[in-house]
Amino acid sequence: MELICKTVVFFLLVYPSLGIDGEFAQNFIAIAGPLPSELGNRSQLQNQFLPEEDQGPAVAEAHDYLCQQDLVASELPHYFSRLREIGVTHYKIFLPWARVLPKGDARKPDEAQVQCYQELLKILAAAGLRPVVVLHHQRVPGAVAAQARGGKANTFADLFVEYAEFSFRVFGDLVGVWLTFSDLPEVLESLPYEDPQYRAQALAATHERAYTTYHEKYSPVGGKLSIALGMGHVLDSASSEFLSVSLQHSVDFLSLSLQYRCGNETDFYKKLSEFQNVWKDIEILVFSLKFLGCGSMEENPFIPLAAIVTAINKEETHMIGYDVNEFLDFSSSHVLSKTNTVQEKQVAVLAPRSSYQTVWEMFAQQSEVERDSFLQDVFPSGFLWGTSTGAFNIEGAWAEDGKGESIWDQFGHAGHVYMNQTADVASDSYYKTSYDVYLLRGLHPQLYKFSVSWPRIFPAGTNETINSKGVDYYNQLINRLLDSNIEPMVALFHWDLPQALQVLGGWQNDSIIDAFVDYTDFCFATFGDRVKIWITFHEPWVISYAGYGTGEHPPGITDPGVASYKVAHTILKAHAKVWHLYNDRYRAQQLGRVGLVLNSDWAEPRTPTNSEDMRASERYLQFMLGWFAHPIFVNGDYPDILKAQIQEVNQQCSATVAQLPLFTEEEKSWVKGTADFFGLSHYTSRLVSAATNGTCAPGYESIGNFSLHVDPSWPQTASSWIHVVPWGLRRLLKFVSQEYTGTQIPIYIAGNGMPTEDTGDHINDTLRVDYFRRYINEVLKAVKLDTVDVRSYVARSLVDGFEGPEGYSLKYGLHHVDFEDSNRPRTPKASAYFYSSVIEKNGFPSKASDRYSTPVVFDLPTPSKLPNLPASEVPSKAKVVWQKFSSQTDFERDMYFYGTFPENFTWGVSSSAYQVEGGWDADGKGPSIWDNFTHVPGNIENNDTGDVACDSYNKVEEDIYLLRALGVKNYRFSLSWPRIFPSGRNNSINSHGVDYYNRLIDGLVANNITPIVTLYHWDLPQALQDIGGWESSTLIDLFDSFADFCFQTFGDRVKFWITFNEPQVIAWVGYGVGEFPPNVKDSGSAPYQVAHILLKAHAKVYHTYDDKYRASQGGVIALCPNIDWVEPKTPGDPRDIEAADRYLQFLVGWFTHPIFKNGDYPEVMKWKVGNRSELQNLPSSRLPVFTAEEREYIRGTADVFCFNSYTSKIVTHATTWLRPFSYEYDQEVLTEVDSSWPSSAIADQRAVAWGLRRVLNWIKEEYGNPPIYIIENGVGIKTSSDVDDNARIFYYKTYIDEALKAYKLDGVNLRGYNAWSFMDDFEWLNGYDPRFGLHHVDFDNPNRPRTPKRSAVYYAEIIRNNGIPLPKEDEFLYGEFPKNFWWSVGTSAYQIEGGWRADGKGLSIWDQFSHTPLKISNDDTGDIACDSYHKIEEDVEMLRSLKVSHYRFSISWSRVLPDGTTRYINEKGLNYYERLIDALLAANIMPQVTLYHWDLPQALQNVGGWENDTIVQRFKEYAELLFQRLGDKVKFWITLNEPYNTAYCGYGVGTAAPGVSVRPGRAPYIVGHNLIKAHAEAWHLYNETYRAKQGGVISITISSDWAEPRNPHKQEDVDAARRYLQFLLGWFAHPIFKNGDYNEVMKTRIRERSLAQGLNQSRLPEFTESEKQRIKGTYDYFGLNHYTTVLTYNLNYAAAVLSYDSDRGVASVTDRSWLKSGSFWLKVTPFGFRKLLRWIKEEYNNPPIYVTENGISERGTLDFNDTWRTHYYRSYINEALKAVVLDGVDLRGYTAWSLMDNLEWAMGFDERFGFYHVNLTDSSLPRLPKASARYYSQIINCNGFPDPAMGPHPCLELEPQVTPTAPTPGPADSVHFLGLELPSHSAEVALYVLFALSAAGVLGLALFAYKYGKLSKRSRKRTHTQLSKL
Repeated sequence: MELICKTVVFFLLVYPSLGIDGEFAQNFIAIAGPLPSELGNRSQLQNQFLPEEDQGPAVAEAHDYLCQQDLVASELPHYFSRLREIGVTHYKIFLPWARVLPKGDARKPDEAQVQCYQELLKILAAAGLRPVVVLHHQRVPGAVAAQARGGKANTFADLFVEYAEFSFRVFGDLVGVWLTFSDLPEVLESLPYEDPQYRAQALAATHERAYTTYHEKYSPVGGKLSIALGMGHVLDSASSEFLSVSLQHSVDFLSLSLQYRCGNETDFYKKLSEFQNVWKDIEILVFSLKFLGCGSMEENPFIPLAAIVTAINKEETHMIGYDVNEFLDFSSSHVLSKTNTVQEKQVAVLAPRSSYQTVWEMFAQQSEVERDSFLQDVFPSGFLWGTSTGAFNIEGAWAEDGKGESIWDQFGHAGHVYMNQTADVASDSYYKTSYDVYLLRGLHPQLYKFSVSWPRIFPAGTNETINSKGVDYYNQLINRLLDSNIEPMVALFHWDLPQALQVLGGWQNDSIIDAFVDYTDFCFATFGDRVKIWITFHEPWVISYAGYGTGEHPPGITDPGVASYKVAHTILKAHAKVWHLYNDRYRAQQLGRVGLVLNSDWAEPRTPTNSEDMRASERYLQFMLGWFAHPIFVNGDYPDILKAQIQEVNQQCSATVAQLPLFTEEEKSWVKGTADFFGLSHYTSRLVSAATNGTCAPGYESIGNFSLHVDPSWPQTASSWIHVVPWGLRRLLKFVSQEYTGTQIPIYIAGNGMPTEDTGDHINDTLRVDYFRRYINEVLKAVKLDTVDVRSYVARSLVDGFEGPEGYSLKYGLHHVDFEDSNRPRTPKASAYFYSSVIEKNGFPSKASDRYSTPVVFDLPTPSKLPNLPASEVPSKAKVVWQKFSSQTDFERDMYFYGTFPENFTWGVSSSAYQVEGGWDADGKGPSIWDNFTHVPGNIENNDTGDVACDSYNKVEEDIYLLRALGVKNYRFSLSWPRIFPSGRNNSINSHGVDYYNRLIDGLVANNITPIVTLYHWDLPQALQDIGGWESSTLIDLFDSFADFCFQTFGDRVKFWITFNEPQVIAWVGYGVGEFPPNVKDSGSAPYQVAHILLKAHAKVYHTYDDKYRASQGGVIALCPNIDWVEPKTPGDPRDIEAADRYLQFLVGWFTHPIFKNGDYPEVMKWKVGNRSELQNLPSSRLPVFTAEEREYIRGTADVFCFNSYTSKIVTHATTWLRPFSYEYDQEVLTEVDSSWPSSAIADQRAVAWGLRRVLNWIKEEYGNPPIYIIENGVGIKTSSDVDDNARIFYYKTYIDEALKAYKLDGVNLRGYNAWSFMDDFEWLNGYDPRFGLHHVDFDNPNRPRTPKRSAVYYAEIIRNNGIPLPKEDEFLYGEFPKNFWWSVGTSAYQIEGGWRADGKGLSIWDQFSHTPLKISNDDTGDIACDSYHKIEEDVEMLRSLKVSHYRFSISWSRVLPDGTTRYINEKGLNYYERLIDALLAANIMPQVTLYHWDLPQALQNVGGWENDTIVQRFKEYAELLFQRLGDKVKFWITLNEPYNTAYCGYGVGTAAPGVSVRPGRAPYIVGHNLIKAHAEAWHLYNETYRAKQGGVISITISSDWAEPRNPHKQEDVDAARRYLQFLLGWFAHPIFKNGDYNEVMKTRIRERSLAQGLNQSRLPEFTESEKQRIKGTYDYFGLNHYTTVLTYNLNYAAAVLSYDSDRGVASVTDRSWLKSGSFWLKVTPFGFRKLLRWIKEEYNNPPIYVTENGISERGTLDFNDTWRTHYYRSYINEALKAVVLDGVDLRGYTAWSLMDNLEWAMGFDERFGFYHVNLTDSSLPRLPKASARYYSQIINCNGFPDPAMGPHPCLELEPQVTPTAPTPGPADSVHFLGLELPSHSAEVALYVLFALSAAGVLGLALFAYKYGKLSKRSRKRTHTQLSKL
């Protein structure tokens, strides 16, 4: 009988004539229940359980209500399992309303009943059956009827919906299909209403409310609800018809109760036909099927069945399932039999169908059309979209920042990858977090799946070493994702095992389990507060199969029979242990989920009719997926099929081919259930056949006994193993649901995608688009049609990356990465835009969503009239701006300011129609004047046109994608007048153009981006130019008509309008000089006429908006002039001030004065043009006149002040020619630029950031501080590809900072900032040459791909921070240095001593060099210098005043040993140093003595100097003399000062003595070699001979800048910075402080270049082993000279160039925002000081460090109030304090450079570093203290920076000190300077200065009044460099 049941069910499912909808075939329902009578009778349902009034029918149907605890516990599980085995899929459950809510109150349920039904539903699920739950069956409970009878009309509905909601809530997670009512005649009859029609209405209304409630609040993925209607029940026709009509829209399918009377088929057909007329095109479930009068049923069930099938087929019904009870009732005794023998017989008859068979049969009969049909529908709300990467695929930085080696690093370096490629840099994502998150913001998924690199966090694989920088990287990534509302989905292991663990056996060694648990424990503890989705293993099958089976992946082990299975076993146990760790320790607090991702193909039998192929297909799935899924999701053990197959193979081969480890029972229970979700990755499908020629050689296919094939019709991808078979994914999902997850465990698709090749079109990846479209649609079918609980879809992958053995030849990314470019630029592909649109629409909706009508806009200013302002004076009151700012010092002007803008500040980018849209004649667009102009050859650079431009007309989604990525709050674009009105008039509306702008605006609004729309950006319809253009007043009304249409069409969403962009350009460039179309050359009159019309047109449009639209739309409207700042050439000359003001009035006031002031032109314009017109004998002024009415009409026609600004100019008054008539001459000014201002691609647009602050202040003063918006600001760079656009970043960094100063410091009412431009575009006359874009556009590619530049990522960061907040690491630290910290100041012999021939001193190389013409600036020499040889007392007195504990000076070798040898000792010279040292000691100042500070005796240079290795011995002899004579008093020795300068400057480029530059590729290295050996010999001499007796320390001082990568997001620049440091500091430090030899970076680079140059050995000399031993460790401390930081980048020199620079291969620049000094190379960069100190600590094992030089220079006019120097020392010394306190650097002392101004080598006396000024014009060379001297002494006195929060510190109270004035007559000016952070105690310190000269010397008097205060100081005025006109 069981066989019959199965046959019947199979017949129903697959009978080909059924007409089953293909979308439901695989989910066909075979429904049974309720309980058969004998089991129901055994349930002993007693009458007393039911209320009295419910006895009778309820007792008769008692077996419908299953809940008896003993029954549930014993017989039901077995019963349900047998049903499932014979093909039943669903089971009816009738909930008893009266029992569940006995009091009719959802707050007081019967808990026992509730618990029982929950248990029952779980047992159903465990048996693989799904419930169909009926909320109410038959009569209404008496209590309910009673309440309904006495209550309101809707009481019954209220009570039922309350009960239904309770049921949905309590049972809903176990139920997918609900019926509200069944057995309707009984229900209707029991309703307490008289009128049958009213009963039907009440029932229908109740059902509809339940349906709505369910779908609005409770419906899970795929949940459905219906009501059971009868066909054949006795319902009155009116009720039946009413129910049929009213329920049409409140059922998800039709549930039908059928009665079939054998022998009366005609009646059945008739009723069914009538029914079908009402219920068209709806799926039907035959919920109840009863056969009446069919006596032959038991003998032949097919007779009535066939009749029903025929009837239904005739009506072409969409059937989704049948009731199969009639076939079960008479066989229930078989089903329920407990006799083992009977069961065995049943099994023998037909084994249970497996999940695979069930799923395969579901889809077997699909036609190709059905299979491939496209489903237009959306995913459930809350569905998660994502994209993915893996650490080793994209991160790169394989050995950066302490990362350990992984097995993939090893694998790549061993040459196992395509073309010997490695993952060393990959996509460089380690340095590009902000780039990747930028792309993710554009894509806007909800999830980003990435993996953590185990060796990046635990370099050796264990928690003994934790790499904090690796942890920082992932913390930053996670935080950035969450900032962007993207949830991290984190894989803990994605194949990149630490190599250190592989050495111990990797996954074959069980000890790895604990190591993995430790690693995951750390990740949970560190990241788990933010990460809520964890993946333990990504695709463990790949690890086991490819890593240990075939050996295609690392670790490259080929052992498919043993190692592969052992590894899988280990991984499963490791996974389980980690899951339990999370479950036990973290879940309660972190509330996350832990699962794993398994990869699987779908397996389709090669020959479907071949049972062997069928079994082989299932075996393949179990070997691939079941291997890992079955233990975790089923029973803790491997699948039986897998175990049986391996056993069979081993038996057949009489040997162990495969060894499958065994789980203990304890392990099984430990492994089972260890996943909160099922992660699935899927790429392709296979045709599988049974293996025909079995072999005993171990192999994946031979062990599994299957062969793999593909259908030749399946499209092939770039990967040989991936074919496009979308329908396989749907089947696989159904299989996973059936076999593993059911309704309990959600499925996350965590990987799906396809690769393209490394050739062809990388951007327009249509194959991938099609792949995603079809595969995602199959997921949608699985969710919607098959009720598979899929919760996410993750596309592989975010970016192209390193794809294992295939290297970079396969491209999986949604974003193309150019691996040939060291910037690794990322460009969105077509697939990225497509996938983004799928995410946005949540699938494939059948129709486009409605237009967004309520935009989210930024806080607009309240549209109100601006105040009435009087006409501007001449010059205007805004001249205060020049008075306030023009006298600033560079320091005050350029000091960088940190802060943020207000919360409602709007950030945006800008573009314009003609420059980006293209589509010049598309879809009915009319020609514009720019179309015609550009089509004339020669008009535009390179004959470029805007015909295609950026093709934005066809790329709305692409543009919005990148706007979203930027994070802008607004997008300013313009409307193309001829695109909307092709003829310029409203009788020619182009609907296609309107549609384009609607789509753009809707897309912006949907993404919370406010459109700022310009009505006119220069592209006039040619048809209107033909009638005179803007010279014709006709255009006023025509423009108004256009604007009116735009307001009406777009104004519901556009709230910010700009009438004209840069009207001055329209008037002057278009109609004056005629460079722009319409090319009218009439410089004296037309511009004024055009401007007059533009102003009137603007005013009319404003009034149209004001009168017709403002009330309903609430927007603002303005126009947008362009403003350059102008600086008077001589700020003290009133005529230049007037000229500057006049220039701005002609440029800006021309349009803004009428609008923002009095409706008329500026007085100065009227005056100048009027007077000049009269001088030109004209009857009236060339400037037109407004009538009084026009003035009133124009005045006030702007709600905000918008402007564009790019540059500044220098202006001076000029008398200009009267002819030809010219707007330009009318201004009577001349302009020029400062050649030191950074240039750009546009000749007259230099970067002058400080001009923007002044412009903003001018607007504030001139126009009463209106709300101001910067609409365009940016810089053009002339290059075809500038993705690493450093200059643009400097531009924005400085310009935005000046805007911030204006807002924060000056009170300017700045509301918004827009960068120009959004992307590279058509730049008017310059075509596509100058690049202004934040996004690079490839104009050579027809797809016009857009690539974010570094500036885009930078600008996005500014937007994210809403300005430029002070970085945490730059916050000032209060605190003290360690006790006994040394404070010193430094000088050197040649720079200060003078006495160049005194007392027998010999010549030095610097004497020789300085006496050589053109070597030293101004031909200065050190002959006298500061004359310190004769001024010991004065020098010591300065030191005493400074309060230093030490003084660093050097000894002149040639003063002590005139010829450099010990043949003659100059005692007088030696005596000078003895006297100096004694004077220092008497003042309690310790000497720090440098043996060599560059002044080699010329006699030694004559024999080769430092190139001659005999100098090593000479230096040792010199040192010994000093140790002997001075060592009892000197305890701190420096052997050599800055050996790099000696080697490179002296012998490489020749800019320092001895000036050798002929051997730049050899001499520096030989010199460096000898310097190191000389140092080592001197150290050993002291160490071995003098240390014990003298007790001093000795070491070397090395100079170094800090090197920062120019682009910190680029591995190549990071490498360049490292190379810079190793060539500079490491050259000398590595041998001494590390291993006695040069660093590997230098050795490798110089050797490789030397060999490439044809040399047989490196130009870098080699140390012998004994020399290395002698050099290594020759230090007692690390002496460091440091001044500044550089930005470095790679520079490849020609191979033939032999030089230190070409060997290093690094170029450097400085950041434009860094403060300058008096030296071109020295920029103020305090942060670099701390970084360098920390680097030395880490690189050289934390040696004691003494900073032996640090300071800043000045040049030009002297200012004793040297605030810049005070600022320098404050910030640099504070960074040193941070290094000590925060970084643990062992810093022991600090030396400021220098004590006094001195000879700065080749710069002579031009550059001054001193605390004391030496007046060289006075023969007595007096030393005069600067303000910084007192500040430094205060730091020394306090040993740091006392915290002002602790109150006044006694160390701050210094005795008064003389501070001189500059040696020039006249009082000092008082200046407030910007940004100087004064010492904590000084809120207000007043400094009064008096200076007098006398024969005796210098007397001074100074008063310090107030403990706290501001420093009032003399301004330092610097002479301008020679200015020249551009």
